[in-house]
Amino acid sequence: MPTIEGKQAQIWINEYVKTSGEFEGVAKAVRTLMQAVKGVEEYVNPWSIPSFDSNGPLCCFMVGKEHVTFAFMRGAALPDPEKLLEGTGKGVRHVKLRSVADVRRPGVKKLVLEAVKLNKKDPPSGKMVGMEKRKRKSK
Repeated sequence: MPTIEGKQAQIWINEYVKTSGEFEGVAKAVRTLMQAVKGVEEYVNPWSIPSFDSNGPLCCFMVGKEHVTFAFMRGAALPDPEKLLEGTGKGVRHVKLRSVADVRRPGVKKLVLEAVKLNKKDPPSGKMVGMEKRKRKSK
């Protein structure tokens, strides 16, 4: 199990979620959604952001003042028929989640499943911080 600040990632993320204030329920719902997807591992990335991996970095979430940002590392390559993704970066796109109902929208789960499918079909390449360490661990 990956660790951060001497704690298991899961314990660190539990504490992060508990300090999420009004968005604690939204953060919990994101974790529940991701835990239900086969082959997804929860970890904390080098920037202390709760993240998920499936054959490479997949997505992460950050609690803000007005919403939870649910970011997909390869979001620009994902089909998004419901137009949920925002952002203009080269690769990363995000969804702003303000309620548990937002997390439960079918389009959000579809994005997660498409991201998993993309990572399985075409694993991320290049230098991604922390990726080599996780690959060695899983072998």
